[in-house]
Amino acid sequence: MSDGRLMIAPEVVRKMLDEQFPEWSDLSVRRVEQDGWDNNTFRLGNELKVRLPSAAGYVPQVEKEFNWLPKLVKHLPVAVPEPVALGKPNADYPYPWSIYRWIEGETASAHSVRDMNEFARNLAAFLHALWAADTTGAPEAGDHNCHRGGDLSVFDEETRFCLSGVTDLIDADAALMIWERALQTKWTKPAVWVQGDLSNGNILTRDGRLSAVIDFGLCTVGDPACDLVITWKFFSGVNREIFKTAVNIDQNTWDRAIGWALWKAVRTLYYARKDNIAEEQREAKAVIEVILSDAKLVTTKT
Repeated sequence: MSDGRLMIAPEVVRKMLDEQFPEWSDLSVRRVEQDGWDNNTFRLGNELKVRLPSAAGYVPQVEKEFNWLPKLVKHLPVAVPEPVALGKPNADYPYPWSIYRWIEGETASAHSVRDMNEFARNLAAFLHALWAADTTGAPEAGDHNCHRGGDLSVFDEETRFCLSGVTDLIDADAALMIWERALQTKWTKPAVWVQGDLSNGNILTRDGRLSAVIDFGLCTVGDPACDLVITWKFFSGVNREIFKTAVNIDQNTWDRAIGWALWKAVRTLYYARKDNIAEEQREAKAVIEVILSDAKLVTTKT
């Protein structure tokens, strides 16, 4: 166990598969190279994958994704994970787990994307399709998904606390102005689907083009602002402006979106400093500087 999360051995996965899904007993089980935080993920043969929640807090994601992804995929222009089977807990592993089709592709990056301008337009098209999907009976934001799609004020106390601990690293006054502006508005239109963790790490490419969006564990219906954080964490320059234009959403939502980006970056910077993780500090500080620059509040601290 690490940080309260379970680390599952391949042998445990093999045993559960043999007990519950003997039809796949001849398929190899191997941990994926880039495992996520919420789940232990294993390749099952060449066409399947096994996902096992790493802690009790992530268990609600299992049933939610299994139930809603088959409905969402009908509306979306790219691939999303396809559920195949649900596994049950046993003596070796205490939570429900799932089996999905494996989706081939490279994680989206500056190296894997051949044309960032095209990628920006295509990602915006994905978001518009997601926002247009039927929300009848869909889950609302809350503790189960870290309030993604919910009210940003939930993180007000934490954001102010973290800002107070990094005043020598960033322009905290400018950051606070952005944060307080983000808190001034709320999403007043009908709730729309939110992916919940739309980072480049959850986007796949094939032949250099956007091909899939994965990991809908935090999906919900609500305010789409949180899905726009990628604007400042992945895009830059011309392609950032292309993405903004293609998203074509109101200024209040952009203000909340930049608030979401700021909360995450300031939180990361504070705890990375506390834990002396230099690389995470540099990355978080760089994101904050991008946010301040984009908001036309430019002050750099060395």
